[in-house]
Amino acid sequence: MQANQVSLTAIMTAYLRAYHAMNDTPKIFDDFLAIHLIPEERRALIEQGFSKALQAQVSESGLDSSDPKSLRPLLQAMGLPHVLSRSRYAEDHLDLAVKQGVEQYVILGAGMDTFAFRRPDLLRQIQVFEVDHPATQAFKRQRLAELAWEIPSHLHFVPVDFTKESLADALKRTSYDVQAKSFFSWLGVTMYLTREEVLATLRAIAEISSAGSMVVFDYFVPEENALKEMQEDLRKIGEPIKTAFDPATLASELEGLGLRLHENASPSAIQERYFQNRTDGYHASKHVRFALAVVE
Repeated sequence: MQANQVSLTAIMTAYLRAYHAMNDTPKIFDDFLAIHLIPEERRALIEQGFSKALQAQVSESGLDSSDPKSLRPLLQAMGLPHVLSRSRYAEDHLDLAVKQGVEQYVILGAGMDTFAFRRPDLLRQIQVFEVDHPATQAFKRQRLAELAWEIPSHLHFVPVDFTKESLADALKRTSYDVQAKSFFSWLGVTMYLTREEVLATLRAIAEISSAGSMVVFDYFVPEENALKEMQEDLRKIGEPIKTAFDPATLASELEGLGLRLHENASPSAIQERYFQNRTDGYHASKHVRFALAVVE
């Protein structure tokens, strides 16, 4: 992303969550508030882009372009199922972690995340720290002000550019408690940073967290053929894919950082957990995995 520009993927991710909440049943992840965080003019631009893309498909498929279901093949290609399943995966594990004594939830690359407004049941039990690039966070805070949403006292905004500042230094400026057990989610970010930046952030999580703290993150696997088209599309909007990890060596890489790999969910496992018996055609991405690691 550009230095002073809101992340375009953050906006699109919110739109994908919103589309699912409004149009699909059953829900994989019900982000019923996401639509409100997207300004109307940006929503219109996104939908205009979808409309143009659909025109090329309608004549071949015979689909009704006015039917929301006609967008599903396009949304699958854009990663909607991945966005939904990774969010569900993170919050499913957060629910369990809170029962086990987690007191802090740190959302890295939070984007237009709605957790603090959508889950008052959990918010009462934990402190939430939204960490993101200053430009994206400023955009979100402005949007929250426009909506006149009250900022919960348990929600803390932490602006940070991972390429210039460490996570540890950023959290030290806040009320984050290094002695409290924490849960970190890092979704849709690792692929856009260099390997060194990713490892440095994971190392920082291990160093600033008490034993038993956890981190969930998604990552691309190095399958060039599967990623080539996606890489080109993201490169065009200034957010190129930079990093992938080998699932076979991830555990040893994390071990060197002070983290124990607890789960390394494969596409087939994600498919079975979140997409079984669906009739809308959504399925797990073949080149993405979910990792859950525990601080030693």
